[in-house]
Amino acid sequence: MIFVIPVLLITMTLSAQDNDAYENAKNEIQQTFGSFLSMFEAFPKDALPGAWENFKFLQSPESVIPPKYRELMQLAVASQIPCSYCVFYHITVAKAFGATDEEIKETLAHGAQTRHWSMIIQGNQVDLEAWKIEVEGALKYMSEKSKE
Repeated sequence: MIFVIPVLLITMTLSAQDNDAYENAKNEIQQTFGSFLSMFEAFPKDALPGAWENFKFLQSPESVIPPKYRELMQLAVASQIPCSYCVFYHITVAKAFGATDEEIKETLAHGAQTRHWSMIIQGNQVDLEAWKIEVEGALKYMSEKSKE
């Protein structure tokens, strides 16, 4: 019985801290987006604070990748998954960051091309180590040729 009380107190303290962290994350999300988007509502409450921190970090202005290009990359991935929600979000946000219709089309073409060639080399089980040597040789050749 002596051990039960401290365990209960620790559990209650952690639960209160988890609730505070959730409420803080929820408030930040509402301040950022003007509402608590359903994608965050659908996330487990105890995991939301960490997920929100990760989201903020990757979407921050300090990110190495400029916002428009981040959104275009995410659009290419979203299209391959495929995820209609993500495609809509990333097209909308990419355009808000200045992406043109042509940039969006080319992004999707690059994604499709990557998937196409990935299917060919994966399906034919091309030796990965031999492939690496081929690519390095091709890059060396193209670099030397560009200097001519």
